[in-house]
Amino acid sequence: MKRFLLAGVLALGSTVAAAASFTLSSPDIAPRQTIGPRFVFNGFGCSGENVSPALNWKNAPAGTKSFAIMVHDPDAPTGGAGFWHWVVVNLPATMTGLAQGDGGLDSRNLPQGAQQIRNDYGQAAWGGPCPPEGDKPHHYNFTVYALKTDRLDIPAGTSTSVVGFMINSQALAKATLTGRYGR
Repeated sequence: MKRFLLAGVLALGSTVAAAASFTLSSPDIAPRQTIGPRFVFNGFGCSGENVSPALNWKNAPAGTKSFAIMVHDPDAPTGGAGFWHWVVVNLPATMTGLAQGDGGLDSRNLPQGAQQIRNDYGQAAWGGPCPPEGDKPHHYNFTVYALKTDRLDIPAGTSTSVVGFMINSQALAKATLTGRYGR
């Protein structure tokens, strides 16, 4: 019994160590710094270019079969739900990032089979920051998930909360980068 328990603890420890080395970075967004106007939404009183930032990840854990990305503003005054800016699923395990602009409405720069989910602006695309004028800067959490499945079957019209549940149920590890924006 002790030998089995020790083996389990060692296996868990190596999984945690592997997950701890999984990282997300961006040449466009410095951690905890202000997100530039190129990436800000164009609408609702904001006048950015609404271009999705480049994202890079490395050291995904063994067993990763696909990736998903979720971008969330927990500070949005929505009654507690925050605001979903971008959700992408079914990114192949061979990927290590997305280029600037890959989150366009046409999805033409995403790999075949990748799927953008409707954000809280109502578009299946990147929707940049646009917090209410006068609010303190909001936090924008960019999270990449390493998944143990090669594909999530997302029915049309599925809410971002349900998609988030599906992503988290298949997650081996996640890595987060947080940027800020206020106006």
